[in-house]
Amino acid sequence: MAENGNPRQNVTFASNGSQAHGYLALPPSGSGPGVIVIQEWWGLTDHIANIADRLAATGFVALAPDLYGGVTTHDAAEAGELMQKLPVDRAARDLGGAVDYLLSRDEVTGDRVGAVGFCMGGAFVLQLAVQEGGKIAAAIAYYPAGYLPEDYAGLQAAVLIHVAEQDQFVPGSQADELAEKIAAGNGRKPEIERYPAGHAFNNDENLLGTHDPEQARKAWDRTVSFLHEHLG
Repeated sequence: MAENGNPRQNVTFASNGSQAHGYLALPPSGSGPGVIVIQEWWGLTDHIANIADRLAATGFVALAPDLYGGVTTHDAAEAGELMQKLPVDRAARDLGGAVDYLLSRDEVTGDRVGAVGFCMGGAFVLQLAVQEGGKIAAAIAYYPAGYLPEDYAGLQAAVLIHVAEQDQFVPGSQADELAEKIAAGNGRKPEIERYPAGHAFNNDENLLGTHDPEQARKAWDRTVSFLHEHLG
């Protein structure tokens, strides 16, 4: 059942000539490189807020924009409907606003940020990196699904893609096709890591029954290392 009025929202930022909302987590030190966390089709859930908290615990200022405007669900049919109804251009502008907001905060060090996304959010990570160019230093996509850019000429970020080898939503050939398109666009192939797991293996809410703690730990360690490598 979909829920409205997300209690995880704790910041508001300018976007689309209006306002957007999100969840911001600060590191124990009070400052650090910025990272955008992009939700799955379920919305800005406790799981996504927890990802932001975990990134903050490793030294990052993490912001998870709420692309559904406060709506979350644990029902796959509703989640699919929410994703289908989400205007890609509006979501991209919201994410661009989130990048500018994060870079404007005194707690954020450096002039570039990272982006991490899951499923739908993984696809939006790549869209955001193309759209924002030099503002994104590292783009990490977990099993990206949904809208994917065709042209990667604007991409300047280092890219890491986590692939689920038993993914029931995304064809196994997609990662190789993505790598070829990205290389054609900017001359650099992304790093691709493959896991013997199903789609959404990182999601510990286990809504699809595919959570794999061991593979999730491996992907998480690689994610944090990749962010530190490219953001400091």
